[in-house]
Amino acid sequence: MILPTGPRIDCHIHAIDPARFPYASDTPYRPTGQEVAPAAHLIRVLDLFDVRHALIVATNSGYGSDSRILLDTLRLGNGRFKGVAVVEKDVDINELERLKEAGVIGIAFNLPFHGNDYYRDAAPLLEKLAELDLFLQIQVEHDQLLDLLPLIARSRVHLVFDHCGRPVVEHGLQRPSFQALLALGRERDAVVKLSGYYKFARQPWPYADAWPFIAALVDAFTLDRCVWGSDWPFLRAPERLDYGPLLAGIAEIFPDPDDQHRLLWRTPRRLLGFEDATPGSTT
Repeated sequence: MILPTGPRIDCHIHAIDPARFPYASDTPYRPTGQEVAPAAHLIRVLDLFDVRHALIVATNSGYGSDSRILLDTLRLGNGRFKGVAVVEKDVDINELERLKEAGVIGIAFNLPFHGNDYYRDAAPLLEKLAELDLFLQIQVEHDQLLDLLPLIARSRVHLVFDHCGRPVVEHGLQRPSFQALLALGRERDAVVKLSGYYKFARQPWPYADAWPFIAALVDAFTLDRCVWGSDWPFLRAPERLDYGPLLAGIAEIFPDPDDQHRLLWRTPRRLLGFEDATPGSTT
């Protein structure tokens, strides 16, 4: 197994710890077993693979808009991490300011979890995000993006798309929803996460049937607006997954070391605001 060279930033990883932060009583899904990922375990995994920074993404599963575990993990990171929070649609701007002060840089919309109708009246929230320079992180599947387009088209909020847009592999690159995502990459200052392949690929690791979609996304967004995320600890994964093989897959998809460095370090460092450089380097 050959890993990419150089330091890394993981742009999609979760902290889940029901022992210290119990799940909400009404949560529809309660992560268990290897889905449980306390902050101390998360930090050990990142250290092992020379991941210098990470974007900690709050989960709807277990926690919803309860940000305590997210904020605790950001505190433990002492500047190593930034966060993406889940909030109620009517959240007060003062609460968003409090989250931003603690290291939150984006707010997540999860349409596979909540459905499209849940977000139809979310325009005021998008305006608050734009005012505070917080990005909107969007997870969609199937054709959900098409229904969301009018909402985001009217907003000036910065957009980040999760998990390659979760395309429908069997329908190919020309499916209208995936073409709409590519158009956003060409026409807006949007970012896409090359992550979560197991959520849409039909083949096992290294998920070769996802590679044409990754190539199309890189062509539309360019490596200046593509970042990588592990999605560890792989909630609801259909099979056993490990951090190392997923990271090694980057070296297969992007054999050029400079492309690896752009995807895993230079681009996310710039986009997420991590200012420390590689030791001995200014890039």
